[in-house]
Parts: sequence; C-alpha cells; structure tokens
Amino acid sequence: MKKKIIIGLLVLLVLIQIIRVDKTNPPVDVNNDFITVTKAPVEIAALLKTACYDCHSNETKYPWYFNVAPISWWAKDHVNDGRKHLNYSIWNTYNKERQNHKLEEMYSEVEEGEMPLSSYTMVHGDAKLTAEQKKALTEWLKTVK
Repeated sequence: MKKKIIIGLLVLLVLIQIIRVDKTNPPVDVNNDFITVTKAPVEIAALLKTACYDCHSNETKYPWYFNVAPISWWAKDHVNDGRKHLNYSIWNTYNKERQNHKLEEMYSEVEEGEMPLSSYTMVHGDAKLTAEQKKALTEWLKTVK
C-alpha cells in the first residue's frame, strides 16, 4: 500500500511539471524606474537591485527553482504579490502621495527587518542586508522626496 502511494505521488510530481509559470517580465521604461527617478547612488542602487528588485520590479531574475512545480507556483505568486504592493519599474507612474506612502513603508520595513523576506534571503544570501546596509538604505530613503 505504501509503495503504491509513493509511486502515485512521484507520478503526480512528474505530471505537475507540465504546468509551467510565465517567466516573461513586462517591459521596463527606465524613465519610470525608481533608481533612475530618485538618482540613487551606485551603492544604494546595488542594494536595491540585490535585495528588492527580484520581487518588486519588472526585472525579476528567474533562478532554477522556477522550473520546478509546485515551488515555481509559490514563487511566481510571491513575485506577482510583491509587484502588486510595490513595483520599482513603474515608480514614476505613482502619484506623489502614493510615492511618499511607499517610501515610508520601505523605510519601516527595512528598518524593522521585515524586508527582504527571510524566505527570500534563505535562498539568496546576498540579499540579506547587514546592519550597515540597512542603515545606509534607510538614511537614504529619508532623503528621497
């Protein structure tokens, strides 16, 4: 009985690989991008690209695990949700009130260690911000208006 269950689960795991996620990124207009619009310093831009842009922009880099269902389904949903809440690629399309609100959210979430998510930094160790990087990023975010 256990053998049939295990074989059934393996067959199911193989079959669900047919259902692929869309890994196409929407086009990016650099004139709307957060880094361009805010004229972020090189070191801040690098932090943002490394720790934030995979989930919060249209410049997602899809690693190998985006080819393995059901992990790919969860990860793609995570990217879609991240873009819905904040998309750096369309920053300049936000009105000033929304931009200011998003800046406050960025500041508090980075300062409190809520972003980047630990589930992301477990797999992407370079995205984990040091205390110095958090300080540099939050101090710079305070200057953006």
